[in-house]
Amino acid sequence: MAELVYPPVIGIARTMFKALDLRFDIKGTENVPQTGGAVLVSNHIGYLDFVFCGLTARPAKRLVRFMAKESVFRHKVSGPLMRAMKHIPVDRAAGMDAYKHALRALRSGEIIGVFPEATISRSFTLKNFKSGAARLAQEAGVPLLPMALWGTQRLWTKGQKRALGRHHYPITMRVGEPMEADPTEPSDTLTERLRGRVQELLEAAQRAYPVRPKGPEDTWWVPAHLGGTAPTPAEALALDRGR
Repeated sequence: MAELVYPPVIGIARTMFKALDLRFDIKGTENVPQTGGAVLVSNHIGYLDFVFCGLTARPAKRLVRFMAKESVFRHKVSGPLMRAMKHIPVDRAAGMDAYKHALRALRSGEIIGVFPEATISRSFTLKNFKSGAARLAQEAGVPLLPMALWGTQRLWTKGQKRALGRHHYPITMRVGEPMEADPTEPSDTLTERLRGRVQELLEAAQRAYPVRPKGPEDTWWVPAHLGGTAPTPAEALALDRGR
């Protein structure tokens, strides 16, 4: 079927990024396969992460179908767009339907995008990974494609006001080499290896990030272990539980 919606939406997003004067530093896009299925796996630190992750597949002329919570598909604006772009709704009470949908898409040669932390990390550190991404890759016989992004939390994330003005924020992304998903390896073991690789890419993105906080009031987007005032993982967990 012709892609009538996804390419124009990408064009709108790129126009928005230009208007915001975002400064992109993306490396590793050559690791995105030009054909065949793959599971793209990223950390999750902001509401717009799926848009940025999708950019890494543009040089390979690929579109990424993201698995996203079902409530996004119920929204009167985002819902029709998400469905038209063939993203996959995830109902946590009936997750097997989304899993089967993603499996069919992978077997038909699609790239599926997954945030295995399942929700935005308020601490901006990696949470534990769900095993679904690894299991999908193993069952579909496709590679895992690890990546990490940094800087997107400064635009829009949990507990902070949106900053969608012309702030010239840098956005750093790193895509790693594909990881084979051996079906004989325990999925939990593969998931831990995958998490370790995403952690390495996240640290590389953080090291490459070209700016530091401007002052004490601007340290909220830096993890506590790096000297910032973002919640620690334990504090973030308590915030999530308190909602």
